[in-house]
Amino acid sequence: MSKPRLTNRALYLQRLGFDAPPAPTLETLRQLQLRHTGVFPFENLTTLSGEPVQIDLASIEQKILDQGRGGYCYELNYLYLTLLQELGFDAQGISGRVVMGQSEGAWTARTHRLSVVTLGGVRYISDVGFGGMVPTAPLLLDSPAEQTTPHEPYRIEQHMDGYTLRAKVGDEWRAMYIFDLQRQEDIDYSVGNWYVSTHPQSSFARQLMVARTGEGWRRTLNNGSFAIHRIGHDSERRQVADLQALLGVLEGEFGIRVPTNATLMRTLEGLIRPK
Repeated sequence: MSKPRLTNRALYLQRLGFDAPPAPTLETLRQLQLRHTGVFPFENLTTLSGEPVQIDLASIEQKILDQGRGGYCYELNYLYLTLLQELGFDAQGISGRVVMGQSEGAWTARTHRLSVVTLGGVRYISDVGFGGMVPTAPLLLDSPAEQTTPHEPYRIEQHMDGYTLRAKVGDEWRAMYIFDLQRQEDIDYSVGNWYVSTHPQSSFARQLMVARTGEGWRRTLNNGSFAIHRIGHDSERRQVADLQALLGVLEGEFGIRVPTNATLMRTLEGLIRPK
């Protein structure tokens, strides 16, 4: 069976600032990853609307490129991986266990999708779907050194069970996710997506999470708490007061065309209503 292909690669590339398909080089990979996290927001509105999150390529492409939406890792990183492969990159999908915010040594379910890219025999991880702490540059897989990005520094630790990605937040190296290079099939991602989008203990089914990057900043929205994190400065935070203000933030700050879904509106209103 042939692999699904992008139906509008030209539009996708144009949104990323390319008028023609770029060569599969490290500089291209850097530009693609940085621009992707700025153009296409991380968001989980569909999980809050009561509708299923479709992760086949055609559905993702229509949602993100045609409907003015973003998505989460099973959507963003699948679309991105397909683009990389069609541009001639040696890239494959892998999966990880999110441990951000967990106690050190925590072992969670496989609920994160990312990619490994090999260029000239050198391996990198490339990820455009990790929310408010998404790396904004490809990271050398086989190096324990601190690696700079346009935003925070990162490093990758190798251990018996695979690798741990850490980000330097202030003076602390915080674990983001654990991953390995085990082969993944569509069914593996389908199982992870089903858990993330439907399980009652999944944070994606219980709270609004939105993120986007830009030059020197990250924007995040968690329920009604909106923040702009500027590199080297204190974060600016404010509480969104009502549903109309929330919709304005989603559109104005994140570029999301919010669907007119009654269930979603009720859910969003409940998430920002003062307790």
